[in-house]
Amino acid sequence: MTTRLIAASLASFWRDGTRVERIGYVVGGLLLLSGLLHLAILGTSGASWYGPLSLRKPATFGLSFGLTLITIVWVTSFLPIGSRARTVLLGVFTVACVVETALVTLQAWRGVPSHFNLETPLDGAIARVLAGGGMALVAIILALTIISFRANATVPLSLRIAIRIGFIALLGAVVVGALMIAKGMSLVFAGDPQAAYATGGTLKPIHAVAMHAILVFPGLAWLLSFANWNERRRAAVVLAGVAGYMLLAAVVVAGTILGRELQDLPRGALLLFAFGAFSLLAAGVLAVGAVVWSPSTAHDRRTGPA
Repeated sequence: MTTRLIAASLASFWRDGTRVERIGYVVGGLLLLSGLLHLAILGTSGASWYGPLSLRKPATFGLSFGLTLITIVWVTSFLPIGSRARTVLLGVFTVACVVETALVTLQAWRGVPSHFNLETPLDGAIARVLAGGGMALVAIILALTIISFRANATVPLSLRIAIRIGFIALLGAVVVGALMIAKGMSLVFAGDPQAAYATGGTLKPIHAVAMHAILVFPGLAWLLSFANWNERRRAAVVLAGVAGYMLLAAVVVAGTILGRELQDLPRGALLLFAFGAFSLLAAGVLAVGAVVWSPSTAHDRRTGPA
């Protein structure tokens, strides 16, 4: 019965969603499909996985932007946003995700770098549009992060905590992405495009590890809403998962700043990483176990069990 409640809750996000939310879900799914297709082509063609010309870029952009768009549409359904503001924010976010993925894909199939490439007027225009799209994403995520801190008594405390911390992590991820673009473009303008290609993406591990916390934290809290627990207990498990995620993210950040691969870090850092991963995994296992062993209850997608 609990699985039926979960399935019904998931279906309600589509059924009760506004037009812009449904468009976001569909577009996100198409971006995921694009990423999977490029991943399949890359895996079967024997092409290189490395370098600025690899099909890895359209694959990762499609997968990452598709998942992020679906996540943002879902998470913002819990936020107190007016219908007009919701349409504008999600509409611009959807367009930006499509433009970023489409232009990266176009350049990959043209056989030229997408970022930091000013070789021709067309390449320069595309590079500048990509940079502008990144800035638009930063602005929208900043706005949504601020909105997430508004009081919303209809959303359980555990989910509010998860959404707020998730947005802070996502904001950090897109700011890191903007810094990478700024660093690369500065090198290009200084006349050293090869250095831009070689070093412009050095912060990618930080960007990646912070990017999808906005799915992990609210997803954990939402799953716990099906458990027959009090809100204090749910919040404690969410915070344990957040602490574990942040601990392993901190190790990744430290390794990236030091310029060292994860396996080359000191044993103490690796132990912290392992402990963080264990805490996150344990929170997930507790959530699944609590849902499986909880008696079925009436459930509302926003307020939890009735």
